[in-house]
Amino acid sequence: MILELHVQPGAKRSEFAGTHGACIKLRLAAPAVDGKANAALVEFLADYFAVPKRNVTIVSGIKSRSKRVAIEGVTKWKMPG
Repeated sequence: MILELHVQPGAKRSEFAGTHGACIKLRLAAPAVDGKANAALVEFLADYFAVPKRNVTIVSGIKSRSKRVAIEGVTKWKMPG
């Protein structure tokens, strides 16, 4: 599965927050410093979809708020939010 995300780092808590254009908006509690937000993103998505962290890969947007994330091994899910 590939997710198109708009990520907002530095929020009070990590959570899905609706949409941002055609992307799913995701707030992250981690700051956008030294890769902390990207690590938190991988951990959050792995927990949400109940897959190992190694199954979550940021395909594009490492240094951007707009990200494409691949998640392997998801059997079923519902749209967050």
